[in-house]
Amino acid sequence: MTPATSHASAAPHREPAGAGNRLVVGGAALAWSALPEFALPAPAAVLAHGARDALAAARHHAVHGTELLITTGSRVDAALRAELLDAGFALTDLADGEPLTVPPARPRAAEPGRLWLLTSGSTGRPKRVGHTLDSLTTVRGDQPDRTWLCPYAPGTYAWWQVVTLSLTQPGQHLVVVEPDQLDDWPALAAAHGVDAASGTPTFWRRTIYRDADALARVPLRQITLGGEPVDQAILDQLRDLFPAARISWIYASSEIGAAIVVHDGRAGFPVGWLDRSAPGRPTLSVRGEELVITSPYHGVGLDGPVRTGDRVQVRDDRVLITGRLDSDEINVGGSKVSAGLVRDVLTAHPGVAWARVTGRRAPVLGRMVVAEVVPSPATGAGAEPPDEAALVRWCADRLPEHAVPRRIRVLTEIPVKETLKSDV
Repeated sequence: MTPATSHASAAPHREPAGAGNRLVVGGAALAWSALPEFALPAPAAVLAHGARDALAAARHHAVHGTELLITTGSRVDAALRAELLDAGFALTDLADGEPLTVPPARPRAAEPGRLWLLTSGSTGRPKRVGHTLDSLTTVRGDQPDRTWLCPYAPGTYAWWQVVTLSLTQPGQHLVVVEPDQLDDWPALAAAHGVDAASGTPTFWRRTIYRDADALARVPLRQITLGGEPVDQAILDQLRDLFPAARISWIYASSEIGAAIVVHDGRAGFPVGWLDRSAPGRPTLSVRGEELVITSPYHGVGLDGPVRTGDRVQVRDDRVLITGRLDSDEINVGGSKVSAGLVRDVLTAHPGVAWARVTGRRAPVLGRMVVAEVVPSPATGAGAEPPDEAALVRWCADRLPEHAVPRRIRVLTEIPVKETLKSDV
């Protein structure tokens, strides 16, 4: 990818508005302004080894406007490392907080104020998308004081959304979850007064599966979901646990920013939002079965309609996002099956905590529908978790015959990646 040629203005050399907000990192509390300071080359691709490193690099950019990309070492393989060096980035490894820098293979002038994000790589190798602190900051109005949980991997779009909120808004405190704290984050959150949390549907499902009672003890007033298709089952489970909280789901990506925000407790968004034009708001369209978005929060060079690669289906008064175009559709003997809609049927079963649906090669039909499920830890007084035959019957009562899974494998744990997704 060629770096952007347009130049963003440098950030002011002063502490950001949220400098006094409280951060909790590794169980220790400090303020943004108390994070360690270090010199960074420009442009720099920072490999963060923990939340403190990543937050310090983000603050460095907010103060100095250094052209910057933040990611974790686990995301940068040898090929991506060479690609970044060839694109003019100095590769800076924050080992123990001390920058260790490899100079770029092709030095170039820095672009002040530019931030780069790596896409998730779900459609191939990660790509770089250019932003600024301003384009990543989508919450601008006055907000009630909140203490936010941030479980995301540093440098991802979702991570920047929570980080920019705390950097730019006084009263928006941050409790960061390190990877080794993910299993027990509700205890950490309750101890530090977290009342707002953002995570993927897999993150929320996994937490409910592991210890719903511990989650219910966190005094959440704002719950946000994003990063994966959001189905009605997980929204209803969260509503049961937190009847007084505002529950929102957000459709966002590195390319087009935060484009859809829904607060009504229902999966999908209203059909009436399609092709609606309003100043400063994204325009949502459907071409074929693909979601197309024109967004004011887009990355560099992505103005105008952007094909998202996500498949949508209109059902009654809602537009449902079912999954990626290249993986959601299963062709069973010439009939199309949406893996996402089959997944939604499975997760609607009270005894299913999580499900993944895929296609498998089969004689005659070409492909057949198969699934993996994780049973809920409790399915009611005296009830046994559903077996494969029971789940097949459940699906047969709700789906056309060709869409019913022919094999269902039971797993004992909800799989999750560094991105907090299951790749469903």
